[in-house]
Amino acid sequence: MKKFLGFALVVLWSFQLQLPAVYAQNGTIRGFVYEKETGEPIIFTNVYLFRTSYGAATDVNGYFTISKIPDGEYTLMVTYLGYDTLREKVSIKGSTVLTKKLFIEKAAFNLDAVQITAEREEARSDTRTSVIKLTPKQISRIPTIGGQPDLAQYLQVLPGVIFTGDQGGQLYIRGGSPIQNKVILDGMIVYNPFHSIGLFSVFDTDILRNADIFTGGFNAQHGGRISSVMDLTTRDGNKKRIAGKAGASTFGAKLMVEGPIKKQNESGGGSASFIISAKNSYLKETSKFLYEYIDSAGLPFNYTDVYGKVSINGGNGSKVNLYGFNFNDKVDYTGLASYNWKSSGGGMNFLVIPGNNPVLLEGNFAYSTYKINMEEGSLPTRSSTINGFNLGLGFTYFLGKDEIKYGIEMLGFKTIFDFTNSVGRSIDQTENTTELAGFIKYKMARGKVLFEPGLRLQYYASLANFSPEPRLAFKYNLSEKVRLKMAAGLYSQNLISATSDRDVVNLFYGFLSGPDNLQETFNGKEVKHKLQKAEHIIAGVELDPLPSMTVNMEVYYKNFSQLTNVNRNKVFPDEDPYNNPSDPNYKSDYYRKDFVIEQGNANGFDVSVKYEKRKIYLWAVYSLAYVNRNDDSISYVPHYDRRHNVNLVGSYRFGEELMWEFNARWNLGSGFPFTQTQGEYEKLNFEQGAGTSYIISNGDLGVLYGEYNKARLPYYHRLDLSLMRRFRIGEEGMLEINLSVTNIYNRENIFYVNRITGERVYQLPLMPSFGLSMSF
Repeated sequence: MKKFLGFALVVLWSFQLQLPAVYAQNGTIRGFVYEKETGEPIIFTNVYLFRTSYGAATDVNGYFTISKIPDGEYTLMVTYLGYDTLREKVSIKGSTVLTKKLFIEKAAFNLDAVQITAEREEARSDTRTSVIKLTPKQISRIPTIGGQPDLAQYLQVLPGVIFTGDQGGQLYIRGGSPIQNKVILDGMIVYNPFHSIGLFSVFDTDILRNADIFTGGFNAQHGGRISSVMDLTTRDGNKKRIAGKAGASTFGAKLMVEGPIKKQNESGGGSASFIISAKNSYLKETSKFLYEYIDSAGLPFNYTDVYGKVSINGGNGSKVNLYGFNFNDKVDYTGLASYNWKSSGGGMNFLVIPGNNPVLLEGNFAYSTYKINMEEGSLPTRSSTINGFNLGLGFTYFLGKDEIKYGIEMLGFKTIFDFTNSVGRSIDQTENTTELAGFIKYKMARGKVLFEPGLRLQYYASLANFSPEPRLAFKYNLSEKVRLKMAAGLYSQNLISATSDRDVVNLFYGFLSGPDNLQETFNGKEVKHKLQKAEHIIAGVELDPLPSMTVNMEVYYKNFSQLTNVNRNKVFPDEDPYNNPSDPNYKSDYYRKDFVIEQGNANGFDVSVKYEKRKIYLWAVYSLAYVNRNDDSISYVPHYDRRHNVNLVGSYRFGEELMWEFNARWNLGSGFPFTQTQGEYEKLNFEQGAGTSYIISNGDLGVLYGEYNKARLPYYHRLDLSLMRRFRIGEEGMLEINLSVTNIYNRENIFYVNRITGERVYQLPLMPSFGLSMSF
């Protein structure tokens, strides 16, 4: 493994050294754009040479590169919504490489036209198929339940995204289960990003800089999952002064503090800064007297999240970030189930701008651990642990409007799992796993066409399986207002999960490595590998019918050609005589293997409409989806198969300086599938073996189940409203008062049904909340 990694590094570095000789033509301007007030990078803004076609957008680090510039005198310009336009004279001669640190100031007036132009230009220059870019500003435009905007609340209104409800916290993206969705925070893998109450994530919105949500067809830079990727980046912290935000509400409290360790100097030199965030929920305590009408014992949700980061920045923009986190969640449904998980970790990432070489070098190393336990009545305790590291090294080379990105990744983790299925058979596993990957992608712009081929090579050492995965994205700018796009690719992963097969809603997701003792045949054909694999294809169109309106439509198909699942039908141990074909007691793999192979697919159609002006923000989404599975015995739909999903979001700002804000969100979803109870019977345990007398023995209540997931729960719908008022305090401070109402018309949405007693537990009812926060 060490030899492989060393060889890969040598090849990558040799390739990087060859590129300048091949492509070094004309001049290059590169650098960073910062906000003058805080020193925070300005992301996704336009940097261009006035009255030329040369320009680029800044990335998530505020970095830009404009290359292949002919000799001459130019005016470098930066434009961004809410900031004064920056102009600076530059001179290019020969193979000059200019490195700039640009600072822009907030403007007295906001110009919507500037933002509209920037967004349209990005839409024309980026393939953006099945990817949504989010910023804290966008997240704040929906009702802030509990007084604070949260990523989990905004994700629920995105096309193709399904949440199991207010009390589930599980994310399903275009047919993919949570285990098939990769979540990355500053380069580190986060194994559970959502709390049990589905209104909150582990992430503090105020420390986020950007979130890229890939719902399918993602490029070669990402891998190890077969459905989707969520890539989040946090801010560096204020480089000019101590600042922060403190808040409290009926749900919980938070505190965020940031500031310089060494102040940033616009004339040059390095800097260092920090940012720390802590938030917790005390809903279990406050609900006993504020929401007693819901449950006199209190709502069972508590959590605590802590995140810290230190950023060290060089004079040319190169930087190193060090970070760490601790997240935990605890739920106690009295008489039903107790559930808790803990997650912690830390790591570093870096960005290097080499001398006069027009290349960007990025890397990361992180370690994290996650443990979950669930106790459910008299059932055996379920537990799962995963811990390990991940590291990566990548190079980006800019060739005019073209871009080459390539790199390597490595991760290793240990999984410990203990689970008992519905027929009482125990399944446990302890496994060490290593994964290696290399990738390359080439983004090309040719007239109206954008073309982005890529290749990822993934090797799973524990399974001795190699997976070549080609990727492709394409966009055609049909006109100024119409753009056609598509994406396709092959994907694989090793991690699998286990869920209780009869639950209406699943809270427990255990992590374990893909087993190497799978069945030898599936559907009459030989099983040739042990991985989970999928193939994606997405096609869509983007429309700009009005200056402030964008319409996006996509159709998608995900073929899950091989899935691994816990065997819900295991009855016999996988040992002699049951696994001996010559013995009369022989049983097929379907009744004795811990895991079985499945196949499936997900297909559907998403349409979203966005209208955004200075005062008004409107967002409407409709999703039609079909999800199917087959385990070589039965065909079924998984419990998250929601046929129709509608989200309507509106935000209006008004009053002097637009200090008032009203937000509304309405969600309608068709019912999830579930397995009906067909009847009950007396279930004898035969505690004395063959000597047990069925005449005098007392058994337990057994349940006869109907066809698996053939019934549907009622439709889910809910309306949330919030009203916020801001007050300026001095030059830097701001006080925010927020009043919100969840489920304003008190819809009874089913969460859980006790099969024995028939008791119904509903999702959150009408629930007002009040919050205060102050930034300084």
